[in-house]
Amino acid sequence: MSKSFPLRTLALISCVVCCVAFALPNTSIAGDAASNPPCRGEGTHDGFSYALFDGKTLNGWNVENDCNVTIHDGMLLLKSGNGWLRSDHKFRDFKLHIEWAALQKEKYDAGIYIRTLPGGKPFPKQSYQINLLQGKEGNLGKLPEAKSSGLIHPAGFWNEFDITVEGDKVSTTINGVHAWTASGLKIANGHVGVQVEVPQGGKFWVRNIVVTELNYKSLFNGKDFTGWEGAGKPAATCWRVVDGNLECTGEKGPWLRSLEEFGDFSFRFDYQVSPGGNSGVYVRVPENGNHHRHKDDEPPAGFEVQILDDAASKYAKLKDYQYCGSVYAIAPATKHVGKPAGNWNTLEINCNGHQISIIHNGVMIVNASPDEFPNLNLRKLKGFLGMQNHSTVVRYRNIRIGPAVTFASGSDVATK
Repeated sequence: MSKSFPLRTLALISCVVCCVAFALPNTSIAGDAASNPPCRGEGTHDGFSYALFDGKTLNGWNVENDCNVTIHDGMLLLKSGNGWLRSDHKFRDFKLHIEWAALQKEKYDAGIYIRTLPGGKPFPKQSYQINLLQGKEGNLGKLPEAKSSGLIHPAGFWNEFDITVEGDKVSTTINGVHAWTASGLKIANGHVGVQVEVPQGGKFWVRNIVVTELNYKSLFNGKDFTGWEGAGKPAATCWRVVDGNLECTGEKGPWLRSLEEFGDFSFRFDYQVSPGGNSGVYVRVPENGNHHRHKDDEPPAGFEVQILDDAASKYAKLKDYQYCGSVYAIAPATKHVGKPAGNWNTLEINCNGHQISIIHNGVMIVNASPDEFPNLNLRKLKGFLGMQNHSTVVRYRNIRIGPAVTFASGSDVATK
């Protein structure tokens, strides 16, 4: 059900917004807007669903180019400049729910990006944009079939889009009514985002952004240790579930091991370290957790992806392969992009044969092949996943796994 913005003094947002003689949300709307779904996701019958916007921070997003996006009462305000808000993760097949409202009565303009690649200024060059331009709201200009009319509520009212992308097809439902289905998408894997075009198109509110990653499955239910076990000792020795998060308490005890073994995959999760925090994710390890192997005659091993508070002074002089996101003792992270301790970070570990890619907070920091890192040939191609206990407090959430992504060797890796 759409809701209009009651009138109020606009100084709560900015003096510029005050000059617009237009209705804006007050605390009653803010209370509604603050009902953003929790960031802890859950498995569904067709994928893994979670809130892309937590109503409080821009965790999980990158602000691109010369724009400014702020947060008020659980909503995003597209405040100034030209650019876009880009998701950390790329998405192949997915469902996206998003709600928006224009502040400008006439000639408003913005957009919602799907399967879009970084690069270009002020807006991405390789993109698919579902329009929020007045008169063309919900249309996707690059696909002739992607058009509709008469489904949009007027400026000052909330609009809801539900977008489904599968293969080369995309369909959109506007305010509960199916608008169109079109085919012809050429980009198979890309970011979602929100275009910011304030100088020409005015300001927008955005809220309740929820994505379902199709073909991903949950590995943690947010309630208990189902699917996991302590290696050698009970998991509860040093692990617990708090507020839907998987937490290592910092007490001595076992690492956490998956009950299932995995081969090629895309493994995604959020993590949060305490000040000076240290942990790791074991990948394709044998039952004993071995992740060190440098000779053919040594026992089988998987590998570890480092989780670390890089900014802690005690870690100032580590070896390059010991920093966060590195394939430990094999392939160093090319850039350190971890957020300050206490903030949530996103991480993706992609395994495709011996090709290993790590994407940290939306930045590819490792794309390692055996040609460059021969030691990868000594590591198992199937094994258990695990969360290391390094006697510091570390939290994980939104733990899920999906099909592997293919990246060209050496492509897209960030530099320092």
